[in-house]
Amino acid sequence: MTGLALDYPWMTYMGELGANLRAARLATGLTQEDVAVRARISLFTYQKLEKGESNPGTPANPRLQTLLALSAVLEVSIQDLVPDLDRIREGEPGPSDV
Repeated sequence: MTGLALDYPWMTYMGELGANLRAARLATGLTQEDVAVRARISLFTYQKLEKGESNPGTPANPRLQTLLALSAVLEVSIQDLVPDLDRIREGEPGPSDV
């Protein structure tokens, strides 16, 4: 069994998750700070999640609790935030690529 990090384009996945967070935030009219405060995470953490990184060149790896809090604050299902694993593995374009 291979680990997810070995056979999966994690940077692509997290970049798409970040784009989904940003789109959901803009749709609600909230600022990054509004989202962070309501989700009870730091503004810095939220900004890094929207970028899809934890450090430059290192993909983010948010906790499930954080993703659930963000989906509640942004009033979207977690499925709307989390990219389709199979589509990315197969190299198909995402919603922001079309």
